Amino acid sequence: MTTPKALVLRSGGTNCEDETARALELGGAEADILHCDRVLEDPARLDPYQILVFAGGFSYGDDLAAGLELRTRLREKLGGHVAGGGLILGVCNGFQVLVESGIFEPDKAPEERSIALYANASNHYECRWVEIEAQDCRCPWLTAGERMPTPVAHAEGRFVVRDGAALEALRAGGQIALTYVGQGYPANPNGAVADIAGICDPTGQVLGLMPHPERNLDPWNHPAWTSLGKRSEGEGLAFYRRMVEVAASGQPVV
Repeated sequence: MTTPKALVLRSGGTNCEDETARALELGGAEADILHCDRVLEDPARLDPYQILVFAGGFSYGDDLAAGLELRTRLREKLGGHVAGGGLILGVCNGFQVLVESGIFEPDKAPEERSIALYANASNHYECRWVEIEAQDCRCPWLTAGERMPTPVAHAEGRFVVRDGAALEALRAGGQIALTYVGQGYPANPNGAVADIAGICDPTGQVLGLMPHPERNLDPWNHPAWTSLGKRSEGEGLAFYRRMVEVAASGQPVV
């Protein structure tokens, strides 16, 4: 297997690009960091990469309308990346960007969108550790039933859908990828419908989630690490390693 190349995209306000690049490199990829403006100037800069990651932080002012530039200027390029077998990940603010880009609903016009990320139900910024569980979904680097402790840090992370039919369509299509473990607040830190922490696109090659796996790479990252037993690494590292392995395999995602 060849070593896949990963590109971490940042903009003004992004604050997790270094941790994300480290996660990808520890997972076996070659990682670069590039400002989104450079890609908007020359979209061909994406061509050498098998993995694209929109890192977390407060880019676009952590605006609920983040990603409009991607929808209007890069949607076709991102769609081509997926069609060619590439993977895309959006974490926290990067998830917001991907939702606004329309990539999770590729067959719908912007005015027909049925999903969004809204302000937290608590009406304030949430910064805490939660546990998330992988669901039976299309994403090839997630294993249903596996759980991962990971921190959240967001004010606008509440996943919502237009109606019950939209939620059922996500479920039937295998697009509900990750859910919060536990009932109600604070286990579900933002009030997301159906406890949804992350979704994938219909191919499974695009994944977005609000929690930050790149902040749980080392065993001591967890605040209760001394009581968790012997661990050689943080659970977030396996998340990135498996994504890199899928990219390195060169096999079609089915």
